[in-house]
Amino acid sequence: MSRKSLRRSAPLLALLLAPLPALAAAGDGGGTWLDLRYRHERVDQSGFERDAVADTLRVRVGARSAAWHGWSALVEADAVLALDGSRHNDTRNGRRGYPVVADPAGAGINQALLRHATATTTATLGRQRINLDNQRFVGGSAWRQNEQTFDGVYLQLAASPRLALDYAWIGGFDTVFGPSDSPASTRANPSDSGGDSHLLRAALELAPQAKLVAYHYRVELDDMAVTATAPLGTLDSRTSGLRLEGRRGPWSYAAEYARQRELAGNPWRLDSRYALAELGYAFDGGLVLKAGLESLGGGQGEGNRAFQTPLATRHAFQGWADVFLTTPAQGVDDRYAGVAAPLAGGSLQAWYHDFVPERGGGRYGRELDLSWAHPVPGVKGLAGLLKLARYRSDDAAWTVDTAKVWLQLQYSY
Repeated sequence: MSRKSLRRSAPLLALLLAPLPALAAAGDGGGTWLDLRYRHERVDQSGFERDAVADTLRVRVGARSAAWHGWSALVEADAVLALDGSRHNDTRNGRRGYPVVADPAGAGINQALLRHATATTTATLGRQRINLDNQRFVGGSAWRQNEQTFDGVYLQLAASPRLALDYAWIGGFDTVFGPSDSPASTRANPSDSGGDSHLLRAALELAPQAKLVAYHYRVELDDMAVTATAPLGTLDSRTSGLRLEGRRGPWSYAAEYARQRELAGNPWRLDSRYALAELGYAFDGGLVLKAGLESLGGGQGEGNRAFQTPLATRHAFQGWADVFLTTPAQGVDDRYAGVAAPLAGGSLQAWYHDFVPERGGGRYGRELDLSWAHPVPGVKGLAGLLKLARYRSDDAAWTVDTAKVWLQLQYSY
């Protein structure tokens, strides 16, 4: 945890942790957990003479109190250890001769919260994980070793059996680049950012397997910019949208549209669009096919004014090679197709992406992603993962060839 984040959070953490021993002793329902995740990641990227090789271990421990008159508390801490002598650029160690593997070493508080729950409402105060819908706009980015969490208040209301309302105020935002900054940090990848963000969401069940979601997200990040050289405040935005998703027999579908504008205080004028259309089909036996088009619009004017999603779980979208974590100034259209299927006691995924600019014509490149996950026999709670991503650029002026391989073991107790 950075000094800035610690100063901001220390009074709140003290308030939250104080009642934990008493709550944990009051009745049943509390618990503790341990999660260990070892990962080997190798990155081969054009423009670098050496491949990045990162071996990291994340250790996470947590405790949740029993509920007492609807009240409960939770605290979770984690540490990321570098095991390989830092043969990679972790965004903090200054090793710019290697490609980036954004898993800096360090330790901090991942979650520390106080929660009150009734049959229809839940209120959560403190540092917490917030995942909304498919996490395209707000999520924990759990793929990286250091998870993305939020300091604030999150309210959930079941207004009726078919209508759910969510509101979150976020005063602090801990990124995957934490827990601390260094001279190698930039305004595009700080460990944390203060702010005054408001997230409002309403989900209406139209049918047993169909849901319509309306949202308005006002994102203000004091200490961040869209790129390392852009002015602070250029990620401050207001995004309004609608999402429809559901199933009908073996078919699944999702359609979404959103518009993003600047917030007051952003030195740049923003006006860009987001659109998604996806269709899937599930066969007997577990085989699932999906195809879709996702578009993040480009912006007009100097600098990168494209549609951005800084609070999202971005690794899950637009390819696992993470070429488009920041939307390019010309925007990006991602035409994709994939399959998920059971294989040899595990689960296989394969995805193909074709990327083009949303504005201006031309081509970015293509990507193939593969993964296979399997429980390790004989060890309860231990699972293995093999994952590959290969991006091939069609225009070196915009993107470069990138290949990544991951080997992972994760134990959860």
